[in-house]
Amino acid sequence: MKPNSKITVGVLFGGRSVENEISVVTASQVMESLDSSKYEIVPIYIAKTGKWYTGAELRTLANYRDMSFLDKKCTRVWFKAEYGDFNLYTKGCCKREKVVARIDTILPTLHGTNCEDGTLQGVLTTIGIPFVGCNTFASANGMDKISMKQILRDSGISVVDFKWFTDKEWDADREGVLDSVEKVLTYPVIVKPANSGSSVGISPAHNREELAEAIDNAVQFTTRIIVERMIGRLKEVNCSVLGDYFNCQTSACEVPMRSGEILSYTDKYMEGGSKGGAKGGAKGGVKSRGMASTKRELPAKISPAEEDLIRGFAASTFRILGCEGVARIDFMIDEEDRRIYVNEINTIPGSLSSYLWDFTGIPFPEVLDRLIDRSFARAREESFKVVDFGGNIFSALKTSGGKLGGSKA
Repeated sequence: MKPNSKITVGVLFGGRSVENEISVVTASQVMESLDSSKYEIVPIYIAKTGKWYTGAELRTLANYRDMSFLDKKCTRVWFKAEYGDFNLYTKGCCKREKVVARIDTILPTLHGTNCEDGTLQGVLTTIGIPFVGCNTFASANGMDKISMKQILRDSGISVVDFKWFTDKEWDADREGVLDSVEKVLTYPVIVKPANSGSSVGISPAHNREELAEAIDNAVQFTTRIIVERMIGRLKEVNCSVLGDYFNCQTSACEVPMRSGEILSYTDKYMEGGSKGGAKGGAKGGVKSRGMASTKRELPAKISPAEEDLIRGFAASTFRILGCEGVARIDFMIDEEDRRIYVNEINTIPGSLSSYLWDFTGIPFPEVLDRLIDRSFARAREESFKVVDFGGNIFSALKTSGGKLGGSKA
């Protein structure tokens, strides 16, 4: 970091994901909540085309109605895939590279595939730049509902019964896949893309015909599909976790309100979206509060014992998966027998769960301060890990003409 000056925070958002727009809303909330006396904010938007941009125009939500406008007004930028180079580059005169900003830390607010699943985290780790949130391993396992449930189940955390398969298996033997699901699960069931969020591609199924239709829907979004037992009398409860895999704390619990059998994309992001905006987030006449617009019961009307269990399971899930930053763990309570199951974890939750932390008594600007501080702490900790034994195995070669992959016979 630069001494006696503001910390330059690159707020990275958008992405090649069906959740691109939700990411924009989360980024808007974050940028409006960051303390401008502490931070120099650099918006970095990844368009659905994969191009990266920066510019003041990215702070106005209405501008996203016309991507050609942003393409003309904003500056194309990129990072070099070179360890230790934290500069954000663009083209200067004579096509030479020009430094737009030197970034001290990255605050990702991306959701979904190619963004929240470890893909982006791997790029940032290659560069070596400090960044907020989960590393590649935790991001990948947190995003993939199959591996997440397998890890949690093996660690003694309750998850509902499930069956998974790939899109190629489905294409090759539809009837066989349907038979395999029906051997393990009874209807109704829920079909989900294994690595999508925001309820994208998720459908309930009450019979074999609906199951086939739901799978056809899910395979549009992913290569791996998971089918889960649907709980009849379901109460959904969410809890956020803040910290790292060694030291973390949990938020108050909420019950999101759903309009149907499942909590839909509309339930999460469209309800109340025209009734208000995040502070400053309504620039240009566009108002959206992202996950903060969801109709919810806060605090959740559950027993103190159930709340303690859920908060304990939330912290355990966060630690078991090796998470850092802020996450939201979604639970299901079976109101028939009051059993509690972990449904999924969101390693970059919508609105970064700001509404849960505000209710818990930690204002969102303070949450962001903690996240940024932790990004630097992790970078320091990782700098002490051994990545080089200090030797060169090739110095032991007796000849100078050896070839990789073997020598001539």
